[in-house]
Amino acid sequence: MTIENTSVQEAKRQRLFLLLCGIFLTNALIAEIIGGKIFSVETLLGIPPAQLLIGGQRLDFNMTAGVINWPVVFVTSDIINEYFGRKGVKRISFLTACFIAYTFITILVATLLPPAQFWLDINNTDKAGNVFNINDAFSKIFNQGLGIMIGSIVAFLLGQLLDVAVFSWLRRKTGSKFIWLRATGSTMFSQLIDSFVVITIAFYVFGNWDLNQVFSVGTINYLYKGLIAILLTPLLYVAHYFIDNYLGKEYAEELSHKAAHE
Repeated sequence: MTIENTSVQEAKRQRLFLLLCGIFLTNALIAEIIGGKIFSVETLLGIPPAQLLIGGQRLDFNMTAGVINWPVVFVTSDIINEYFGRKGVKRISFLTACFIAYTFITILVATLLPPAQFWLDINNTDKAGNVFNINDAFSKIFNQGLGIMIGSIVAFLLGQLLDVAVFSWLRRKTGSKFIWLRATGSTMFSQLIDSFVVITIAFYVFGNWDLNQVFSVGTINYLYKGLIAILLTPLLYVAHYFIDNYLGKEYAEELSHKAAHE
């Protein structure tokens, strides 16, 4: 292999890593920002409330909007792990955690800034004509609170570290085969931890929920995330196809083999 070909391959490798990191970081930050909204899955699908009996309570699929993006984060994490190994995933995970903390701090500062009077005046009613304080709405939407911030960062890092560990262990056992098994298996395991850690820290340690509520809501979150993780598994094969074509089949396999033996 010539020096020129090596240089071209390295440039492609770096561009691929930057693209995957950008997708990973963007979706993680968006998930944190929109996570304050709770939506009804049943209403979205036009079906009756589920009323699942869990932990002595009947629960519907009321989910945080952040679940829209989190599956993309974990799928991207698996792709990064496949071609850049555990070090690549850990590097972007810790960097993302720092950006999440920075985002929450910036949002907190923004909510404390005094609102301009004209901004309050031109936004003083909602669509129905009811009195509306846009500054209070801004603060309630964006100011997630210390508990949720800490819970999100701890759950994110713990989930990512577990995901990469399980993914790497399964890859050592299966080699280059069974992409679906190591990707889905690692995601299902890490999501189990993530779904309960963030709720426990945010609403039990720092809030007023009891353990029964934590278990019930955490279970609903996990069922939803697990289903989405399974449904997104075909995307891994699509991603592998395009990445292998972009890097070249031989070089892509070389990267994957190297990542597996870090």
